[in-house]
Amino acid sequence: MSKTDEEILQVLKEIKTLLEPKPAPPPPPPKGLWREFLDFISKYRVLGMAVAFILGLYLGALVQALVEDLIMPIITLVLPNVEWEVLVVGPFRVGHFIGALITFLLVAFVVFIIVKATKKLGIE
Repeated sequence: MSKTDEEILQVLKEIKTLLEPKPAPPPPPPKGLWREFLDFISKYRVLGMAVAFILGLYLGALVQALVEDLIMPIITLVLPNVEWEVLVVGPFRVGHFIGALITFLLVAFVVFIIVKATKKLGIE
Protein backbone atom coordinates (compact mmCIF):
# COMPACT_ATOMS: atom_id res chain seq x y z
CA MET A 1 0.00 0.00 0.00
CA SER A 2 1.35 3.40 -0.91
CA LYS A 3 1.62 6.34 1.41
CA THR A 4 -1.28 8.08 -0.34
CA ASP A 5 -3.54 5.04 0.15
CA GLU A 6 -2.68 4.95 3.83
CA GLU A 7 -3.50 8.66 4.18
CA ILE A 8 -6.83 8.16 2.40
CA LEU A 9 -7.61 5.18 4.61
CA GLN A 10 -6.79 7.21 7.72
CA VAL A 11 -9.04 10.07 6.57
CA LEU A 12 -11.86 7.63 5.85
CA LYS A 13 -11.52 6.12 9.33
CA GLU A 14 -11.71 9.61 10.85
CA ILE A 15 -14.81 10.41 8.80
CA LYS A 16 -16.38 7.12 9.89
CA THR A 17 -15.82 7.89 13.58
CA LEU A 18 -17.30 11.36 13.10
CA LEU A 19 -20.41 9.92 11.43
CA GLU A 20 -21.10 7.28 14.08
CA PRO A 21 -24.11 8.23 16.21
CA LYS A 22 -23.25 9.46 19.66
CA PRO A 23 -25.30 8.16 22.62
CA ALA A 24 -27.81 10.68 23.90
CA PRO A 25 -26.87 12.24 27.22
CA PRO A 26 -28.95 10.99 30.13
CA PRO A 27 -31.86 13.23 31.05
CA PRO A 28 -31.24 15.53 33.97
CA PRO A 29 -32.57 14.28 37.30
CA PRO A 30 -36.00 15.66 38.18
CA LYS A 31 -36.15 18.60 40.53
CA GLY A 32 -38.32 18.51 43.61
CA LEU A 33 -39.31 15.69 45.92
CA TRP A 34 -42.66 15.00 44.23
CA ARG A 35 -41.12 14.76 40.74
CA GLU A 36 -38.32 12.55 42.05
CA PHE A 37 -40.95 10.30 43.61
CA LEU A 38 -42.92 10.09 40.35
CA ASP A 39 -39.70 9.34 38.46
CA PHE A 40 -38.93 6.56 40.95
CA ILE A 41 -42.44 5.10 40.56
CA SER A 42 -42.22 5.06 36.76
CA LYS A 43 -38.58 3.98 36.47
CA TYR A 44 -38.84 0.97 38.76
CA ARG A 45 -42.47 0.13 37.84
CA VAL A 46 -43.43 0.06 41.49
CA LEU A 47 -47.16 -0.04 40.81
CA GLY A 48 -46.82 -3.13 38.62
CA MET A 49 -44.74 -4.85 41.28
CA ALA A 50 -47.29 -3.94 43.95
CA VAL A 51 -50.16 -5.34 41.89
CA ALA A 52 -48.21 -8.55 41.20
CA PHE A 53 -47.33 -8.89 44.89
CA ILE A 54 -50.92 -8.41 46.06
CA LEU A 55 -52.29 -10.81 43.46
CA GLY A 56 -49.57 -13.30 44.40
CA LEU A 57 -50.61 -13.14 48.05
CA TYR A 58 -54.24 -13.80 47.25
CA LEU A 59 -53.41 -16.51 44.73
CA GLY A 60 -51.28 -18.16 47.42
CA ALA A 61 -54.18 -17.94 49.89
CA LEU A 62 -56.52 -19.43 47.28
CA VAL A 63 -54.19 -22.34 46.55
CA GLN A 64 -53.62 -22.88 50.28
CA ALA A 65 -57.40 -23.02 50.85
CA LEU A 66 -57.77 -25.46 47.94
CA VAL A 67 -55.18 -27.77 49.47
CA GLU A 68 -56.31 -27.50 53.10
CA ASP A 69 -60.08 -27.46 52.52
CA LEU A 70 -60.52 -29.75 49.53
CA ILE A 71 -57.50 -31.96 48.95
CA MET A 72 -56.34 -32.73 52.51
CA PRO A 73 -59.84 -33.91 53.57
CA ILE A 74 -59.73 -36.38 50.69
CA ILE A 75 -56.43 -37.71 52.05
CA THR A 76 -58.08 -37.99 55.49
CA LEU A 77 -60.95 -39.96 53.93
CA VAL A 78 -58.48 -42.31 52.24
CA LEU A 79 -56.59 -42.84 55.50
CA PRO A 80 -59.36 -42.96 58.15
CA ASN A 81 -58.48 -43.16 61.84
CA VAL A 82 -54.86 -42.21 61.11
CA GLU A 83 -53.81 -39.14 63.03
CA TRP A 84 -50.49 -38.70 61.29
CA GLU A 85 -50.32 -34.97 62.11
CA VAL A 86 -49.88 -35.67 65.84
CA LEU A 87 -47.13 -38.28 65.36
CA VAL A 88 -44.18 -37.47 67.66
CA VAL A 89 -40.81 -39.21 67.77
CA GLY A 90 -39.00 -38.03 70.87
CA PRO A 91 -38.96 -34.24 70.83
CA PHE A 92 -39.63 -34.15 67.07
CA ARG A 93 -43.11 -33.43 65.70
CA VAL A 94 -42.67 -35.70 62.69
CA GLY A 95 -46.38 -35.78 61.85
CA HIS A 96 -46.59 -32.00 61.68
CA PHE A 97 -43.56 -31.94 59.39
CA ILE A 98 -45.09 -34.63 57.15
CA GLY A 99 -48.30 -32.60 56.97
CA ALA A 100 -46.38 -29.44 56.05
CA LEU A 101 -44.41 -31.40 53.44
CA ILE A 102 -47.57 -32.84 51.88
CA THR A 103 -49.18 -29.38 51.89
CA PHE A 104 -46.10 -27.88 50.21
CA LEU A 105 -45.99 -30.58 47.55
CA LEU A 106 -49.70 -30.18 46.82
CA VAL A 107 -49.44 -26.36 46.66
CA ALA A 108 -46.42 -26.61 44.36
CA PHE A 109 -48.29 -29.06 42.12
CA VAL A 110 -51.40 -26.84 41.98
CA VAL A 111 -49.26 -23.81 41.13
CA PHE A 112 -47.53 -25.88 38.43
CA ILE A 113 -50.90 -26.83 36.95
CA ILE A 114 -52.06 -23.17 37.03
CA VAL A 115 -48.88 -21.96 35.31
CA LYS A 116 -49.12 -24.73 32.72
CA ALA A 117 -52.78 -23.87 32.00
CA THR A 118 -52.10 -20.14 31.72
CA LYS A 119 -49.22 -20.74 29.31
CA LYS A 120 -51.47 -22.93 27.22
CA LEU A 121 -54.00 -20.09 27.12
CA GLY A 122 -51.25 -17.65 26.12
CA ILE A 123 -51.24 -15.73 29.40
CA GLU A 124 -47.79 -14.75 30.62
